[in-house]
Amino acid sequence: MINFLRDKQFLNFVGKLLLIFAFCYLSSVAVIGLSTPGNYYSAFIDHYLNFISWIRMSLLFGTKTLLAIFGIDTYYASEFILRKVGGRGITLIYGCIGYGVLSFWIAFVLASAKKIKNKLSWLIGGLLLIWVINISRIALLLVATNNNWKMPLGWDHHTWFNIVAYVAIFAMIYYFDRNDRDAIYVKRSGSNEKN
Repeated sequence: MINFLRDKQFLNFVGKLLLIFAFCYLSSVAVIGLSTPGNYYSAFIDHYLNFISWIRMSLLFGTKTLLAIFGIDTYYASEFILRKVGGRGITLIYGCIGYGVLSFWIAFVLASAKKIKNKLSWLIGGLLLIWVINISRIALLLVATNNNWKMPLGWDHHTWFNIVAYVAIFAMIYYFDRNDRDAIYVKRSGSNEKN
């Protein structure tokens, strides 16, 4: 049997990670379903708990701001569409929000054994980085759409976003874990010096 499968701490972490991820991901799907007019629509959730809509608005605002920095004028054609003035637009559908990637990062940080203060800073920093990656992707997509650029390797922008976002997440996980290992090393070397 592989050693890490016997490690209760590791199994506890994986169990927490899976439960928190499932909760975050399924909550996102539930909010999307309950805030979209149709069979199970809830006006209360749509108006007061629709965090998916808040994320979408922040992504559109961030993209508009980023493009404005580079001199590209855009406008909101609807709550889902950002359009270049005199050009084409992009529609930010629910699949573009990145709630799967965000859910994974939230689950990873909350499942860790770090102190709450450390968790909070890593959580906010990671969510902000994923948000910046997403607005960069949306901005590039709008520019590419208006200039008839093709996606590298023929992959769509969702695939590219997932690749870049998960590379960033794994880099953050490396530093997240490294901080713990460095703290343990400092603690151990400090106790060795006393002996």
